[in-house]
Amino acid sequence: MAGKTSKTEAKVTKKAAAKPATGEPTLLSGGNPQIAKGYGDAPVHAYIAAMPGWKSDVGHRLDVLITRTVPGVYKAVKWNSPLYGIEGQGWFLGVHCFTKYVKVAFFRGTSLHPLPPGQSKQKEVRYLDIRESDQIDEARLAAWVEQASQLPGERM
Repeated sequence: MAGKTSKTEAKVTKKAAAKPATGEPTLLSGGNPQIAKGYGDAPVHAYIAAMPGWKSDVGHRLDVLITRTVPGVYKAVKWNSPLYGIEGQGWFLGVHCFTKYVKVAFFRGTSLHPLPPGQSKQKEVRYLDIRESDQIDEARLAAWVEQASQLPGERM
């Protein structure tokens, strides 16, 4: 079967062609960075560095605030989104880039006081969407992060 490629070879070739020649991560729909699954600071920092434009600054501020509020927080990138949690207890928060905002997902958000403003189709999840012109209320966000870190985490 000379001259033919297998489906697997075609997929690998297609994926390789989709990556920029610069070695920088591919930006998916809405500008969300495509970062390989991984645990710890390195993949989260790679995600933040790859966030486009003003979103990278927001990602950095979120990471610093979460790390300061929850010493020893466990970090990972899964499904092209940074996750924050307590090791052995699950994830309490996730971050995701969209075209016009950065979404912070509190997995047990309906238990937070006051409630984060964004509703979800998932029963317990609440969101905070941060747009470029928004002023981040760091005290309120830190309070939500602290509360969320003390609730049972989401297993993913």
